[in-house]
Amino acid sequence: MTTRPDRSPPADDAVAPDGALTKQDFEALAQFRFAIRRYLRFSEDTVREHGLTPQQYQLMLALKGFPHREWATVGELAEQLQLRPHSAAELITRAQKQGLVQRGRDSNDGRVVRVELTDAGETLLAQLSRLHRTQLRHMRTALSVPP
Repeated sequence: MTTRPDRSPPADDAVAPDGALTKQDFEALAQFRFAIRRYLRFSEDTVREHGLTPQQYQLMLALKGFPHREWATVGELAEQLQLRPHSAAELITRAQKQGLVQRGRDSNDGRVVRVELTDAGETLLAQLSRLHRTQLRHMRTALSVPP
């Protein structure tokens, strides 16, 4: 069934009796997906303008947002970023060369290597995160989960 642009679809199209997705469901899902992609594109462009890769920003955000402490291990970061441990280690090394993160031994357990943000990393992350928060606020309606 097609609808004319100047009219709402018939009421019986609103909810399918068998629980199947309706045209409105597909439209809502497509709009939501579009909004997510727009946000991700904004994020990718913004971090690149500040000399980072999107993965480096994600690394820094994962570190700052790690629950209950200001550091994480390589394995924990790999899990947060959904990377293999060796890929996470390479990402950390690149970020360390840029002065964004540092590695250090845990004072309680010398086997544990802590990854922490540097002061420069903290400053840049705060700046980028403010921009991201502002963008999310602008997109609040578009990013609401469809019913």
